[in-house]
Amino acid sequence: MCMDRFQKISDKDGESLVKMARKTVHDRLKNNLKNNDVEFDLKFNFNSGVFVTINKNNSLRGCIGFPLPFKKLSKGLRDAAVSAAINDTRFSPLTMEELNQVVFEVTILSNPEEIKVNNSNEYLSIIKIGRDGLIVENSGFSGLLLPQVPKEYRWNVEEFLSFTCEKAGLNPNSWKESSTKISKFEGVIFKEKSPNGEIVRESTKDVLNK
Repeated sequence: MCMDRFQKISDKDGESLVKMARKTVHDRLKNNLKNNDVEFDLKFNFNSGVFVTINKNNSLRGCIGFPLPFKKLSKGLRDAAVSAAINDTRFSPLTMEELNQVVFEVTILSNPEEIKVNNSNEYLSIIKIGRDGLIVENSGFSGLLLPQVPKEYRWNVEEFLSFTCEKAGLNPNSWKESSTKISKFEGVIFKEKSPNGEIVRESTKDVLNK
């Protein structure tokens, strides 16, 4: 997604996206049906990276997404929502009974941009906690952490880099190797304040100001 379109995502857009994520999971769990909404598809008929996160009692219950903009946002959102609910191998599949106990969160991603440095120590001043998400790649392995993650865990930049390496299945210090590719991206976050409740916007700027 181009940065201009990324920055112009409105609060109303965010509300529509979160509601669709919940409805898609509801329809899949209740009737094993695919959700269809022509108006929604037309509105979000542009390519974008997207992640859907499901939380229960302030703990992660599922998170799946697509970092690269190779899907239309309307389709990527639905696919990510279903996968976060039933295909995240870290958790058992979400049940219909749990649906009113969980909170949905949608993160829309800007296009990843490789960070080019001459020395790995430069990462520490370039990467900004709360603003940037990270993708680490090396030897066919890759890992991604969203911008809100290091803020939630109170990590500094070095810890953020190390944990993203671990997410990729690499040594925590792999970010110091010249063969490691590190990319950053920004995210706009919309989430329910409570299960099926009010939907609020939390941009990376908001996260930084907390």
